[in-house]
Amino acid sequence: MQVRSHLVVRRPSRSPVSTTARSVVAVVLTSAVTTLAAACGGPIPKDTDGSLARITDGVLRVGVSENPPWTEVYDDGRVAGREVDLVTGFAEAHAADVEWTPGAESELAIAMARGDLDVVVGGLTSDSPWEKEVALTRPYTEEITPDGDTEKMVMATPLGENALLVALETYLAEAGGES
Repeated sequence: MQVRSHLVVRRPSRSPVSTTARSVVAVVLTSAVTTLAAACGGPIPKDTDGSLARITDGVLRVGVSENPPWTEVYDDGRVAGREVDLVTGFAEAHAADVEWTPGAESELAIAMARGDLDVVVGGLTSDSPWEKEVALTRPYTEEITPDGDTEKMVMATPLGENALLVALETYLAEAGGES
């Protein structure tokens, strides 16, 4: 005696009602997200303290720690170097004057945490010990050290100043990381 078995697989039908319901849900969700974004009041990302808005047509306060060839600080107050040129270009792109504050990295990180500085430069690398006190840009260039290691160069901005951070990173990417 032979037994035959049949497996019947039923697939849910895609009725016009379910497709319409999905379309309505998609429209409602899209509208909700758009409304929520508009309610946030302006562009994203934002600065918690409005740094980028204050800097534009104003003053960019930059802490600079000596670390040739990235930064050099002279006795007469002049500054020079690859990162000085990049920061100067960033300031020009935002119609800002630059106010330079020389100091040791530790002093500058503290000043930035207090809100006294907008950017810190000085040959900082992506493994900076200050990454909990400041926001580091994405690496904008790499440098091969004399012992053959690769260092990824970054700059620092205050924590929470996301519009400033993104604007600086965008400028560095467009500038190619080189002055």
